[in-house]
Amino acid sequence: MLLELSEKKARKRIAQRIAADLEDGALVNLGIGIPQLVPNFLPKGINIYLQTENGTIHAGPAKDPDDLRIIDAGGSPISVLPGGSFVASDASFGILRGGHIDATVLGALQVDADGSLANWTIPNVCTPGMGGAMDIVAGAKKVYIATRHFDKNGCSKLLQKCTMPLTGYGVVDVIVTEYCLIRNIKGKMVLEEIADGVDLNEMRSKTGMQMKISRNLKIMNF
Repeated sequence: MLLELSEKKARKRIAQRIAADLEDGALVNLGIGIPQLVPNFLPKGINIYLQTENGTIHAGPAKDPDDLRIIDAGGSPISVLPGGSFVASDASFGILRGGHIDATVLGALQVDADGSLANWTIPNVCTPGMGGAMDIVAGAKKVYIATRHFDKNGCSKLLQKCTMPLTGYGVVDVIVTEYCLIRNIKGKMVLEEIADGVDLNEMRSKTGMQMKISRNLKIMNF
């Protein structure tokens, strides 16, 4: 049986691994949920410039968790770091759609072997709309998916084909779960890292996505 982790520990190790993968000086957009934890785990000497969908450039951690005068796209309080700015919605989406974002980190309902992402709606569940996710995945130079490996019913969120409405087709570059790191290399999903103590064969048997195994498969470093 795969090692079971608490929600807090699983989310932490996913955010830690992605934080270690981001490039110094990158302009990064963060989605809601696990992605919001990424700035807490950036290695020393690594600086990223956070862009929020609602128009903040160079966002930072909240100085007061109860101060809602400045919030991110998910409604959580943030600050603006020195040199940062606010921009209008049209300029914010111009940045997103224009290919100016170096990387985005998003959550997922499903992600598949084609690199397709479903993260905005569940069939028969009313939602207000897709929001900016479709613009973000289409415009970002690199798309990271930060997700638990299984949903609350124990079903794999990594599938051969998504069954939920897509946010984007073939847009995903890197998938990080609490058990592994997978990269999209020339259209093929390649398992490059596995968490310590996780049985490779068992994980593969419980994962809906077919993937290649890297010849240099490594233990994930958190």
